[in-house]
Amino acid sequence: MLSYQHAYHAGNFADALKHVVLIHALNYLKKKNKPLCYIDTHAGSGDYKLNSSEAQKNQEFQSGIGNLWQREDLPACVSDYVKLIKQANHSGQLLRYPGSPLIASQMLGDKDRLFLYELHTAESRLLNEVVKKDKRIKVFRSNGLTDSLGLLPPKENRGLILIDPSYEIKNEYQTVVDVLKDMHKRFATGCYLLWYPVVARKRNQYLERALQISGIKNIQLFELGIQADSDEHGMTACGMIVINPPWTLLGDMQQVLPWLAEALGQDQQGLYRVEQLVSE
Repeated sequence: MLSYQHAYHAGNFADALKHVVLIHALNYLKKKNKPLCYIDTHAGSGDYKLNSSEAQKNQEFQSGIGNLWQREDLPACVSDYVKLIKQANHSGQLLRYPGSPLIASQMLGDKDRLFLYELHTAESRLLNEVVKKDKRIKVFRSNGLTDSLGLLPPKENRGLILIDPSYEIKNEYQTVVDVLKDMHKRFATGCYLLWYPVVARKRNQYLERALQISGIKNIQLFELGIQADSDEHGMTACGMIVINPPWTLLGDMQQVLPWLAEALGQDQQGLYRVEQLVSE
């Protein structure tokens, strides 16, 4: 438990999908000139050096942001993502990858509030250092899945909640459904983004069925795979489940995901799914 450190995986294909969806959702919500509450239940350390020993161990970023860095044929959503990552790399070289907290803080305005949760002691300490001068942000070294519930509904009555567990514990697939049901009861109009890995397809099938019978409406699913499902250890795909998605998201992802599957897939094994998991 708590052994997961995102520095080993920063900027990989899973981050690419997660942050493309996050940036799209934030851009949509920003169109209304009203304050927004952003909650990140698993914030990590917030900023990652891609020349660090952790990032260099497997160089996962090369098959994600590294594969997109110099391309000139990016779809609009992917272009927004790459431009934002480039803003964090002033030299023009890919040396740094901002995590979700920095992406959100860069996109949001002075009247918005950000609440970042990270239970891992070292990661939480690093996160505090990264954002300590930003008065919009509060960092908590605690379990965001349970403790963030007290923030709902936010006073802004507008919010985006990113839930990005490591799924180190098998029962997290059930826990995230229980948490989403509780959150939705308190704040039914919030936009919820749930990331998931594909390491054992049966767990993902359980997660989808549990959400379909949860009573929550308007759920979309977007999945990106870089190779076919495998019984061997390792993540072959990942996905984002979005509750109360921007109305523009489905159409854009129908265009973006086939492109990403081709661009990031290994040995032409890229695949994708776009589904309305539960209707409005």
